Amino acid sequence: MSEASHIPYLSLLIFLPLAGMVGCLLAGRSPGLCRWLALGTTLVVFALTLVLFVSHGGGGGGWLVFEDAAWIERFGIRYTLGLDGISLLMVLLTAFILVISVLVSWQAVQSHVAFFFALLLLMESGILGVFLALDLVLFYLFWEVMLIPMFFLIGIWGHGRRIYAAVKFFLFTLAGSLLMLLAILALYVLHGQQTGDYTFALEALKATSLSGSLEYWLYAAFLLAFVIKVPLVPVHTWLPDAHTEAPTAGSVILAGLLLKTGVYGLLRFGFPLFPQATAASLPLLAVLALVGIFYAAWIAYIQQDAKRLVAYSSVAHLGFVVLGLAAWNTTALEGSILQMVNHGITTGALFAMVGMIDARAHTRQIDQLGGLWGRIPVLGGFFLFFNLASLGLPGLNNFAGEILILIGSFKAVPAWGAIAMAGVVFAAAYTLRLVQGVLWGPAKGDEPWADLSPREALVLVPLALMVLWLGLYPAPFLEPLREPVRQLLEGVQLASLQGGLH
Repeated sequence: MSEASHIPYLSLLIFLPLAGMVGCLLAGRSPGLCRWLALGTTLVVFALTLVLFVSHGGGGGGWLVFEDAAWIERFGIRYTLGLDGISLLMVLLTAFILVISVLVSWQAVQSHVAFFFALLLLMESGILGVFLALDLVLFYLFWEVMLIPMFFLIGIWGHGRRIYAAVKFFLFTLAGSLLMLLAILALYVLHGQQTGDYTFALEALKATSLSGSLEYWLYAAFLLAFVIKVPLVPVHTWLPDAHTEAPTAGSVILAGLLLKTGVYGLLRFGFPLFPQATAASLPLLAVLALVGIFYAAWIAYIQQDAKRLVAYSSVAHLGFVVLGLAAWNTTALEGSILQMVNHGITTGALFAMVGMIDARAHTRQIDQLGGLWGRIPVLGGFFLFFNLASLGLPGLNNFAGEILILIGSFKAVPAWGAIAMAGVVFAAAYTLRLVQGVLWGPAKGDEPWADLSPREALVLVPLALMVLWLGLYPAPFLEPLREPVRQLLEGVQLASLQGGLH
Protein backbone atom coordinates (compact mmCIF):
# COMPACT_ATOMS: atom_id res chain seq x y z
CA MET A 1 0.00 0.00 0.00
CA SER A 2 1.54 3.33 -1.04
CA GLU A 3 0.83 6.57 -2.77
CA ALA A 4 0.69 4.67 -6.04
CA SER A 5 -1.82 2.11 -4.70
CA HIS A 6 -4.77 1.49 -7.00
CA ILE A 7 -7.13 0.82 -4.12
CA PRO A 8 -8.70 4.10 -2.91
CA TYR A 9 -8.43 3.31 0.79
CA LEU A 10 -9.08 6.87 1.92
CA SER A 11 -12.17 7.24 -0.24
CA LEU A 12 -13.44 3.92 1.06
CA LEU A 13 -13.11 5.22 4.62
CA ILE A 14 -15.25 8.23 3.77
CA PHE A 15 -17.87 6.64 1.53
CA LEU A 16 -18.49 3.36 3.35
CA PRO A 17 -20.27 5.19 6.22
CA LEU A 18 -22.35 7.06 3.66
CA ALA A 19 -23.38 3.76 2.09
CA GLY A 20 -24.27 2.48 5.54
CA MET A 21 -26.29 5.63 6.17
CA VAL A 22 -28.35 5.02 3.02
CA GLY A 23 -28.85 1.41 4.08
CA CYS A 24 -30.15 2.49 7.48
CA LEU A 25 -32.61 4.92 5.94
CA LEU A 26 -33.87 2.28 3.49
CA ALA A 27 -34.30 -0.21 6.33
CA GLY A 28 -36.06 2.34 8.48
CA ARG A 29 -39.00 0.09 9.36
CA SER A 30 -36.67 -2.51 10.87
CA PRO A 31 -34.84 -0.96 13.84
CA GLY A 32 -32.93 -4.16 14.54
CA LEU A 33 -31.57 -4.29 11.00
CA CYS A 34 -30.55 -0.62 11.24
CA ARG A 35 -28.56 -1.33 14.38
CA TRP A 36 -26.73 -4.25 12.78
CA LEU A 37 -26.09 -2.27 9.58
CA ALA A 38 -24.54 0.57 11.61
CA LEU A 39 -22.42 -1.83 13.66
CA GLY A 40 -21.29 -3.76 10.60
CA THR A 41 -20.39 -0.57 8.74
CA THR A 42 -18.38 0.89 11.61
CA LEU A 43 -16.58 -2.44 12.14
CA VAL A 44 -15.59 -2.60 8.46
CA VAL A 45 -14.30 0.99 8.59
CA PHE A 46 -12.38 0.18 11.78
CA ALA A 47 -10.87 -2.89 10.11
CA LEU A 48 -9.70 -0.70 7.21
CA THR A 49 -8.06 1.75 9.60
CA LEU A 50 -6.30 -1.15 11.32
CA VAL A 51 -4.94 -2.24 7.92
CA LEU A 52 -3.63 1.28 7.37
CA PHE A 53 -2.12 1.39 10.86
CA VAL A 54 -0.35 -1.94 10.43
CA SER A 55 0.89 -0.98 6.97
CA HIS A 56 2.04 2.54 7.84
CA GLY A 57 2.52 2.49 11.59
CA GLY A 58 6.24 3.01 11.08
CA GLY A 59 5.53 6.48 9.72
CA GLY A 60 7.75 8.16 7.18
CA GLY A 61 8.09 11.40 5.28
CA GLY A 62 5.52 12.76 2.89
CA TRP A 63 2.05 11.30 2.53
CA LEU A 64 1.71 7.65 3.47
CA VAL A 65 -1.40 7.37 1.31
CA PHE A 66 -2.52 10.01 -1.18
CA GLU A 67 -5.46 10.43 -3.53
CA ASP A 68 -6.05 13.28 -5.97
CA ALA A 69 -8.68 13.78 -8.67
CA ALA A 70 -10.28 16.64 -10.55
CA TRP A 71 -13.51 17.84 -9.02
CA ILE A 72 -14.63 21.41 -9.90
CA GLU A 73 -11.73 22.37 -12.14
CA ARG A 74 -13.20 25.69 -13.21
CA PHE A 75 -12.66 27.05 -9.68
CA GLY A 76 -9.51 25.14 -8.84
CA ILE A 77 -11.26 22.74 -6.45
CA ARG A 78 -9.86 19.21 -6.33
CA TYR A 79 -10.75 16.02 -4.50
CA THR A 80 -7.46 15.61 -2.62
CA LEU A 81 -7.00 13.32 0.36
CA GLY A 82 -3.82 12.53 2.25
CA LEU A 83 -2.80 10.39 5.21
CA ASP A 84 0.30 11.05 7.31
CA GLY A 85 1.21 9.92 10.81
CA ILE A 86 -0.93 12.57 12.51
CA SER A 87 -4.07 11.87 10.50
CA LEU A 88 -3.41 8.12 10.80
CA LEU A 89 -3.89 8.26 14.58
CA MET A 90 -6.94 10.50 14.26
CA VAL A 91 -8.55 8.22 11.67
CA LEU A 92 -7.89 5.17 13.85
CA LEU A 93 -9.41 6.92 16.87
CA THR A 94 -12.47 7.97 14.84
CA ALA A 95 -13.22 4.48 13.61
CA PHE A 96 -12.77 3.01 17.10
CA ILE A 97 -14.97 5.60 18.84
CA LEU A 98 -17.77 5.16 16.29
CA VAL A 99 -17.94 1.43 17.00
CA ILE A 100 -18.21 2.28 20.71
CA SER A 101 -20.91 4.88 19.97
CA VAL A 102 -23.05 2.37 18.11
CA LEU A 103 -22.76 -0.12 20.96
CA VAL A 104 -23.66 2.38 23.69
CA SER A 105 -26.75 3.39 21.68
CA TRP A 106 -27.92 -0.18 21.06
CA GLN A 107 -30.69 -0.15 23.67
CA ALA A 108 -30.62 3.50 24.74
CA VAL A 109 -32.20 4.75 21.49
CA GLN A 110 -35.74 3.48 20.91
CA SER A 111 -37.29 6.27 18.81
CA HIS A 112 -36.44 7.12 15.19
CA VAL A 113 -33.79 4.40 15.30
CA ALA A 114 -32.97 4.46 11.59
CA PHE A 115 -32.49 8.23 11.53
CA PHE A 116 -30.30 8.10 14.65
CA PHE A 117 -27.86 5.53 13.29
CA ALA A 118 -27.89 7.18 9.87
CA LEU A 119 -26.75 10.41 11.55
CA LEU A 120 -23.98 8.56 13.41
CA LEU A 121 -22.67 7.21 10.11
CA LEU A 122 -22.93 10.61 8.43
CA MET A 123 -20.97 12.01 11.36
CA GLU A 124 -18.27 9.38 10.88
CA SER A 125 -17.94 10.26 7.20
CA GLY A 126 -17.62 13.97 8.00
CA ILE A 127 -15.03 13.52 10.74
CA LEU A 128 -12.91 11.18 8.63
CA GLY A 129 -13.10 13.69 5.79
CA VAL A 130 -11.83 16.47 8.07
CA PHE A 131 -8.82 14.36 9.02
CA LEU A 132 -8.03 13.45 5.39
CA ALA A 133 -8.92 16.47 3.20
CA LEU A 134 -6.09 18.53 1.70
CA ASP A 135 -8.18 20.87 -0.44
CA LEU A 136 -9.60 23.72 1.64
CA VAL A 137 -13.07 23.61 0.04
CA LEU A 138 -13.23 19.86 0.59
CA PHE A 139 -12.07 20.35 4.17
CA TYR A 140 -14.70 23.02 4.76
CA LEU A 141 -17.40 20.77 3.32
CA PHE A 142 -16.54 17.97 5.73
CA TRP A 143 -16.17 20.49 8.58
CA GLU A 144 -19.78 21.55 8.07
CA VAL A 145 -21.01 17.99 7.57
CA MET A 146 -19.93 17.29 11.17
CA LEU A 147 -22.12 20.11 12.44
CA ILE A 148 -25.47 18.94 11.05
CA PRO A 149 -25.74 15.42 12.55
CA MET A 150 -24.64 16.56 16.01
CA PHE A 151 -27.26 19.34 15.94
CA PHE A 152 -29.99 16.76 15.32
CA LEU A 153 -28.56 14.21 17.76
CA ILE A 154 -28.75 16.75 20.58
CA GLY A 155 -32.01 18.35 19.47
CA ILE A 156 -34.01 15.12 18.98
CA TRP A 157 -32.53 12.54 21.36
CA GLY A 158 -31.09 14.86 24.01
CA HIS A 159 -32.34 15.58 27.51
CA GLY A 160 -33.90 18.55 29.30
CA ARG A 161 -32.90 21.77 27.54
CA ARG A 162 -31.87 19.93 24.39
CA ILE A 163 -33.15 22.56 21.94
CA TYR A 164 -31.27 25.31 23.75
CA ALA A 165 -28.08 23.22 23.80
CA ALA A 166 -28.40 22.25 20.13
CA VAL A 167 -28.97 25.83 18.97
CA LYS A 168 -26.10 27.12 21.11
CA PHE A 169 -23.77 24.47 19.69
CA PHE A 170 -24.89 25.32 16.16
CA LEU A 171 -24.49 29.10 16.53
CA PHE A 172 -21.06 28.95 18.16
CA THR A 173 -19.56 26.56 15.64
CA LEU A 174 -21.27 28.19 12.64
CA ALA A 175 -19.96 31.64 13.58
CA GLY A 176 -16.38 30.39 13.61
CA SER A 177 -16.90 28.39 10.44
CA LEU A 178 -18.19 31.38 8.46
CA LEU A 179 -15.18 33.47 9.44
CA MET A 180 -12.90 30.64 8.33
CA LEU A 181 -14.74 30.45 5.01
CA LEU A 182 -14.09 34.16 4.40
CA ALA A 183 -10.40 33.63 5.14
CA ILE A 184 -10.28 30.65 2.76
CA LEU A 185 -11.80 32.73 -0.04
CA ALA A 186 -9.36 35.57 0.66
CA LEU A 187 -6.41 33.16 0.41
CA TYR A 188 -7.80 31.79 -2.84
CA VAL A 189 -8.10 35.25 -4.41
CA LEU A 190 -4.71 36.47 -3.16
CA HIS A 191 -2.90 33.37 -4.36
CA GLY A 192 -4.61 33.60 -7.74
CA GLN A 193 -3.66 37.26 -8.14
CA GLN A 194 -0.04 36.54 -7.23
CA THR A 195 0.51 33.40 -9.30
CA GLY A 196 -2.32 33.20 -11.83
CA ASP A 197 -3.19 29.81 -10.33
CA TYR A 198 -6.55 29.94 -8.60
CA THR A 199 -6.58 26.91 -6.33
CA PHE A 200 -7.72 25.72 -2.92
CA ALA A 201 -4.89 23.18 -2.60
CA LEU A 202 -3.24 23.37 0.82
CA GLU A 203 0.32 22.92 -0.46
CA ALA A 204 -0.08 25.68 -3.04
CA LEU A 205 -1.69 28.13 -0.62
CA LYS A 206 1.19 27.75 1.81
CA ALA A 207 3.27 29.74 -0.68
CA THR A 208 0.88 32.72 -0.72
CA SER A 209 2.64 35.96 0.19
CA LEU A 210 0.77 37.85 2.91
CA SER A 211 1.95 41.34 3.75
CA GLY A 212 1.43 43.56 6.78
CA SER A 213 -1.38 42.72 9.14
CA LEU A 214 -3.28 40.67 6.56
CA GLU A 215 -1.71 37.41 7.68
CA TYR A 216 -2.73 38.08 11.26
CA TRP A 217 -6.34 38.81 10.34
CA LEU A 218 -6.67 35.68 8.20
CA TYR A 219 -4.99 33.57 10.86
CA ALA A 220 -7.34 35.01 13.49
CA ALA A 221 -10.33 33.80 11.45
CA PHE A 222 -8.92 30.27 11.23
CA LEU A 223 -7.85 30.36 14.87
CA LEU A 224 -11.28 31.38 16.14
CA ALA A 225 -13.00 28.60 14.20
CA PHE A 226 -10.62 26.02 15.59
CA VAL A 227 -10.45 27.18 19.24
CA ILE A 228 -14.26 27.28 19.41
CA LYS A 229 -14.25 23.62 18.43
CA VAL A 230 -11.44 22.71 20.89
CA PRO A 231 -12.88 24.61 22.93
CA LEU A 232 -10.64 27.10 24.72
CA VAL A 233 -11.79 29.48 27.44
CA PRO A 234 -13.59 31.88 26.92
CA VAL A 235 -15.34 30.39 23.84
CA HIS A 236 -16.07 27.10 25.63
CA THR A 237 -19.53 27.78 27.02
CA TRP A 238 -21.37 25.75 24.35
CA LEU A 239 -19.61 22.52 25.36
CA PRO A 240 -20.97 21.82 28.88
CA ASP A 241 -24.53 22.43 27.71
CA ALA A 242 -24.06 20.24 24.63
CA HIS A 243 -22.53 17.43 26.69
CA THR A 244 -25.13 17.63 29.45
CA GLU A 245 -28.12 17.44 27.14
CA ALA A 246 -26.70 15.16 24.43
CA PRO A 247 -27.48 11.44 24.30
CA THR A 248 -24.63 9.23 25.48
CA ALA A 249 -23.32 8.57 21.97
CA GLY A 250 -23.37 12.29 21.24
CA SER A 251 -21.25 13.02 24.30
CA VAL A 252 -18.82 10.21 23.43
CA ILE A 253 -18.35 11.58 19.90
CA LEU A 254 -18.14 15.19 21.08
CA ALA A 255 -15.42 14.43 23.62
CA GLY A 256 -13.68 11.71 21.67
CA LEU A 257 -13.62 13.26 18.21
CA LEU A 258 -15.20 16.65 17.54
CA LEU A 259 -12.99 18.50 20.01
CA LYS A 260 -9.94 16.95 18.32
CA THR A 261 -10.88 18.41 14.95
CA GLY A 262 -10.11 21.89 16.29
CA VAL A 263 -6.59 20.95 17.37
CA TYR A 264 -6.05 19.04 14.13
CA GLY A 265 -7.21 22.05 12.10
CA LEU A 266 -4.55 24.18 13.77
CA LEU A 267 -1.83 21.62 13.07
CA ARG A 268 -2.82 20.91 9.48
CA PHE A 269 -4.06 24.30 8.26
CA GLY A 270 -3.74 27.19 10.70
CA PHE A 271 -0.06 26.89 11.61
CA PRO A 272 1.38 25.97 8.17
CA LEU A 273 -0.59 28.63 6.28
CA PHE A 274 0.29 31.51 8.63
CA PRO A 275 3.76 30.88 10.15
CA GLN A 276 4.52 34.42 11.37
CA ALA A 277 1.11 34.88 12.95
CA THR A 278 1.46 31.45 14.52
CA ALA A 279 4.76 32.45 16.12
CA ALA A 280 3.18 35.59 17.56
CA SER A 281 0.14 33.71 18.88
CA LEU A 282 1.89 30.94 20.82
CA PRO A 283 2.23 32.88 24.11
CA LEU A 284 -1.45 33.82 23.91
CA LEU A 285 -2.40 30.19 23.30
CA ALA A 286 -0.31 29.17 26.31
CA VAL A 287 -2.04 31.71 28.57
CA LEU A 288 -5.51 30.66 27.39
CA ALA A 289 -4.59 27.00 27.84
CA LEU A 290 -3.35 27.54 31.40
CA VAL A 291 -6.38 29.63 32.31
CA GLY A 292 -8.60 26.89 30.89
CA ILE A 293 -6.87 24.17 32.90
CA PHE A 294 -7.53 25.91 36.22
CA TYR A 295 -10.87 27.53 35.45
CA ALA A 296 -12.44 24.34 34.06
CA ALA A 297 -11.00 22.27 36.92
CA TRP A 298 -12.57 24.59 39.50
CA ILE A 299 -15.95 24.61 37.75
CA ALA A 300 -15.78 20.81 37.38
CA TYR A 301 -15.13 20.43 41.12
CA ILE A 302 -18.33 22.23 42.13
CA GLN A 303 -20.65 20.41 39.70
CA GLN A 304 -23.42 18.19 41.04
CA ASP A 305 -24.26 16.57 37.68
CA ALA A 306 -21.69 13.82 36.99
CA LYS A 307 -22.00 14.31 33.24
CA ARG A 308 -21.45 18.05 33.50
CA LEU A 309 -18.40 17.42 35.70
CA VAL A 310 -16.89 15.18 33.01
CA ALA A 311 -17.76 17.82 30.40
CA TYR A 312 -15.78 20.51 32.20
CA SER A 313 -12.93 18.05 32.69
CA SER A 314 -12.71 17.89 28.88
CA VAL A 315 -12.06 21.64 28.75
CA ALA A 316 -9.25 21.21 31.29
CA HIS A 317 -7.70 18.24 29.48
CA LEU A 318 -7.79 20.03 26.13
CA GLY A 319 -6.01 22.92 27.86
CA PHE A 320 -3.03 20.58 28.31
CA VAL A 321 -3.21 19.65 24.63
CA VAL A 322 -3.15 23.30 23.52
CA LEU A 323 -0.31 24.03 25.96
CA GLY A 324 1.71 21.38 24.15
CA LEU A 325 1.06 23.16 20.85
CA ALA A 326 2.15 26.47 22.35
CA ALA A 327 5.41 24.95 23.64
CA TRP A 328 6.23 24.17 20.01
CA ASN A 329 8.90 21.51 20.27
CA THR A 330 9.01 17.86 19.27
CA THR A 331 8.35 16.44 22.73
CA ALA A 332 5.38 18.69 23.47
CA LEU A 333 3.77 18.30 20.03
CA GLU A 334 4.04 14.52 20.10
CA GLY A 335 2.59 14.58 23.61
CA SER A 336 -0.33 16.76 22.50
CA ILE A 337 -1.23 14.51 19.60
CA LEU A 338 -0.91 11.40 21.75
CA GLN A 339 -3.03 13.09 24.42
CA MET A 340 -5.79 13.71 21.90
CA VAL A 341 -6.01 9.95 21.44
CA ASN A 342 -5.80 9.34 25.20
CA HIS A 343 -8.49 11.89 26.00
CA GLY A 344 -10.79 10.47 23.35
CA ILE A 345 -10.58 7.04 24.96
CA THR A 346 -10.77 7.91 28.67
CA THR A 347 -13.35 10.68 28.47
CA GLY A 348 -15.40 8.71 25.95
CA ALA A 349 -15.37 5.82 28.42
CA LEU A 350 -16.44 8.08 31.29
CA PHE A 351 -19.37 9.49 29.32
CA ALA A 352 -20.39 5.95 28.36
CA MET A 353 -20.24 4.91 32.02
CA VAL A 354 -22.24 7.90 33.21
CA GLY A 355 -24.88 6.83 30.69
CA MET A 356 -24.83 3.27 32.06
CA ILE A 357 -25.21 4.53 35.63
CA ASP A 358 -28.00 6.92 34.64
CA ALA A 359 -29.87 4.03 32.99
CA ARG A 360 -29.88 2.23 36.36
CA ALA A 361 -30.27 5.12 38.83
CA HIS A 362 -32.31 7.45 36.60
CA THR A 363 -30.21 10.34 37.88
CA ARG A 364 -26.79 11.83 37.33
CA GLN A 365 -26.77 13.91 40.52
CA ILE A 366 -23.71 12.98 42.56
CA ASP A 367 -25.46 13.53 45.88
CA GLN A 368 -28.19 11.06 44.85
CA LEU A 369 -25.72 8.36 43.89
CA GLY A 370 -23.34 6.42 46.13
CA GLY A 371 -22.53 2.87 47.16
CA LEU A 372 -22.00 1.63 43.60
CA TRP A 373 -18.84 -0.22 44.62
CA GLY A 374 -20.86 -2.64 46.73
CA ARG A 375 -23.97 -2.59 44.59
CA ILE A 376 -22.48 -3.21 41.12
CA PRO A 377 -18.83 -4.02 41.80
CA VAL A 378 -17.72 -4.87 38.25
CA LEU A 379 -19.16 -1.68 36.76
CA GLY A 380 -17.81 0.23 39.78
CA GLY A 381 -14.35 -1.20 39.16
CA PHE A 382 -14.37 0.01 35.57
CA PHE A 383 -15.57 3.43 36.72
CA LEU A 384 -12.66 3.69 39.15
CA PHE A 385 -10.20 2.49 36.51
CA PHE A 386 -11.19 5.08 33.90
CA ASN A 387 -11.21 7.88 36.46
CA LEU A 388 -7.69 6.95 37.57
CA ALA A 389 -6.66 7.02 33.91
CA SER A 390 -8.27 10.42 33.50
CA LEU A 391 -6.36 11.97 36.41
CA GLY A 392 -3.06 10.70 34.97
CA LEU A 393 -2.10 7.71 37.12
CA PRO A 394 1.32 6.38 35.98
CA GLY A 395 0.95 3.25 33.89
CA LEU A 396 -2.33 4.42 32.35
CA ASN A 397 -2.75 6.32 29.11
CA ASN A 398 -3.24 9.95 30.17
CA PHE A 399 0.03 9.92 32.09
CA ALA A 400 2.01 9.15 28.93
CA GLY A 401 0.63 12.16 27.07
CA GLU A 402 0.70 14.57 30.00
CA ILE A 403 4.31 13.82 30.94
CA LEU A 404 5.45 14.54 27.37
CA ILE A 405 3.49 17.81 27.34
CA LEU A 406 4.94 18.85 30.71
CA ILE A 407 8.51 17.99 29.68
CA GLY A 408 8.08 19.92 26.43
CA SER A 409 6.56 22.87 28.28
CA PHE A 410 9.47 22.99 30.73
CA LYS A 411 11.83 23.00 27.73
CA ALA A 412 10.00 25.91 26.14
CA VAL A 413 9.15 28.14 29.10
CA PRO A 414 9.79 26.58 32.55
CA ALA A 415 7.04 28.71 34.14
CA TRP A 416 4.45 27.15 31.83
CA GLY A 417 5.43 23.67 32.92
CA ALA A 418 5.44 24.61 36.60
CA ILE A 419 1.97 26.16 36.43
CA ALA A 420 0.60 23.20 34.45
CA MET A 421 1.96 20.82 37.10
CA ALA A 422 -0.31 22.51 39.63
CA GLY A 423 -3.18 21.91 37.24
CA VAL A 424 -2.62 18.17 37.62
CA VAL A 425 -3.42 18.53 41.33
CA PHE A 426 -6.70 20.27 40.49
CA ALA A 427 -7.56 17.42 38.11
CA ALA A 428 -7.06 14.95 40.94
CA ALA A 429 -9.40 16.98 43.15
CA TYR A 430 -12.45 16.91 40.89
CA THR A 431 -11.81 13.33 39.77
CA LEU A 432 -11.57 12.01 43.32
CA ARG A 433 -14.71 13.93 44.31
CA LEU A 434 -16.58 12.19 41.48
CA VAL A 435 -15.25 8.78 42.49
CA GLN A 436 -16.05 9.29 46.15
CA GLY A 437 -19.57 10.54 45.47
CA VAL A 438 -20.50 7.78 43.03
CA LEU A 439 -18.69 4.69 44.31
CA TRP A 440 -18.61 4.97 48.10
CA GLY A 441 -20.84 6.02 50.92
CA PRO A 442 -24.28 4.58 51.66
CA ALA A 443 -26.32 3.32 48.72
CA LYS A 444 -29.33 5.48 47.79
CA GLY A 445 -32.25 3.08 47.58
CA ASP A 446 -32.37 -0.67 47.99
CA GLU A 447 -33.72 -1.94 44.66
CA PRO A 448 -31.35 -4.46 42.98
CA TRP A 449 -29.33 -3.32 39.98
CA ALA A 450 -27.89 -5.52 37.28
CA ASP A 451 -24.11 -5.42 37.07
CA LEU A 452 -22.13 -5.16 33.84
CA SER A 453 -24.01 -6.70 30.91
CA PRO A 454 -22.27 -8.49 27.98
CA ARG A 455 -23.03 -5.54 25.66
CA GLU A 456 -21.59 -3.08 28.17
CA ALA A 457 -18.53 -5.30 28.51
CA LEU A 458 -18.08 -5.08 24.73
CA VAL A 459 -17.91 -1.31 25.18
CA LEU A 460 -15.67 -1.08 28.24
CA VAL A 461 -13.17 -3.92 27.80
CA PRO A 462 -11.69 -2.64 24.50
CA LEU A 463 -11.49 0.87 25.96
CA ALA A 464 -9.73 -0.47 29.07
CA LEU A 465 -7.25 -2.46 26.96
CA MET A 466 -6.43 0.68 24.97
CA VAL A 467 -5.89 2.60 28.22
CA LEU A 468 -3.37 -0.02 29.34
CA TRP A 469 -1.62 -0.27 25.96
CA LEU A 470 -1.21 3.48 25.59
CA GLY A 471 -0.10 3.78 29.21
CA LEU A 472 2.43 0.95 29.27
CA TYR A 473 3.72 0.98 25.69
CA PRO A 474 2.82 4.12 23.70
CA ALA A 475 5.76 3.74 21.28
CA PRO A 476 3.66 2.31 18.38
CA PHE A 477 1.49 5.42 18.51
CA LEU A 478 4.41 7.85 18.80
CA GLU A 479 6.44 6.36 15.95
CA PRO A 480 4.13 7.58 13.14
CA LEU A 481 4.31 11.12 14.56
CA ARG A 482 8.08 11.56 14.40
CA GLU A 483 8.42 12.62 10.77
CA PRO A 484 5.24 14.73 10.36
CA VAL A 485 6.01 16.61 13.59
CA ARG A 486 9.54 17.31 12.38
CA GLN A 487 8.20 18.56 9.05
CA LEU A 488 5.63 20.73 10.81
CA LEU A 489 8.26 22.36 13.01
CA GLU A 490 10.61 22.98 10.10
CA GLY A 491 7.86 24.12 7.74
CA VAL A 492 6.51 26.76 10.08
CA GLN A 493 10.09 27.90 10.82
CA LEU A 494 9.76 28.78 14.45
CA ALA A 495 13.21 27.63 15.47
CA SER A 496 14.16 31.18 16.43
CA LEU A 497 11.55 31.21 19.20
CA GLN A 498 12.59 30.40 22.73
CA GLY A 499 11.76 26.75 23.18
CA GLY A 500 11.76 26.21 19.44
CA LEU A 501 13.09 23.10 17.74
CA HIS A 502 14.75 20.55 20.01
